[in-house]
Amino acid sequence: MSHSLTQDTFGKVYLVGAGPGDPGLLTLKAKGLLEHADVVIHDALVSPPILAMISEHTQVIDAGKRRGRHSMVQQDITQLLIEQAKINAVVVRLKGGDPFVFGRGGEEMMGLLEAGIDVEVVPGITAGIAAPAYAGIPVTHRNYSSSVTFVTGHEAAGKYRPQVNWSALAHGSETIVIYMGVHNLVNIVSELTAAGMAEETSVALVRWGTRPDQEELIGTLATIVQQVEEQQFQAPAIAIIGRVVDLYETLASASPMHSPHWQTVQAR
Repeated sequence: MSHSLTQDTFGKVYLVGAGPGDPGLLTLKAKGLLEHADVVIHDALVSPPILAMISEHTQVIDAGKRRGRHSMVQQDITQLLIEQAKINAVVVRLKGGDPFVFGRGGEEMMGLLEAGIDVEVVPGITAGIAAPAYAGIPVTHRNYSSSVTFVTGHEAAGKYRPQVNWSALAHGSETIVIYMGVHNLVNIVSELTAAGMAEETSVALVRWGTRPDQEELIGTLATIVQQVEEQQFQAPAIAIIGRVVDLYETLASASPMHSPHWQTVQAR
């Protein structure tokens, strides 16, 4: 699909959240943009069913980054968006989850605005909420947790602050949801227990949350590292730490991933 530009105008970039993977969780606005975009530049965590929604006439560029094998550095991705907006009317930057929740959407928006490019964010459902939900774990519950903190377990070098204050989190939040924390799990567990969090505190890891191949691993701060090693549990995964994980045993059977009713509906 091609939308013409005049010589004196630039296109618009949409920073679109693709959600955690289940295509049913994609917003209607996001779906409409995928059907009308001139070019879609997507990251590595966008699921194949959502990529399949892109119009066959749209140029698709994979700018995905994975630990240890980055295809493009962030600066180059921002420059690519600027260049595409100069030749295309509708440019979609498609990101897994939500662009503004550990998705570097704020960095890209700043770069685009500095270059004089019109830009708009289209929020998506973030994995930190969706993955626990699809595992039957509510991140808050009146009888278990009245606070939740979302934090990254993989911090960028040269950032504004050297590290997450795990000690403060251990005392200040009843539920901790960690993005990209599997590779740093040993240090995270060590920091939390050193800060006084009980070793019997429940921990859940949810891999590929909301997708057909979703995996769950339930343990405690005392056991989870060994469980990960024994079961060779791999990233990408969301970690949930706190008493709400204790609800998994009761609620997991009602989650979409374990629902025979929903599986029957999808098969129709």
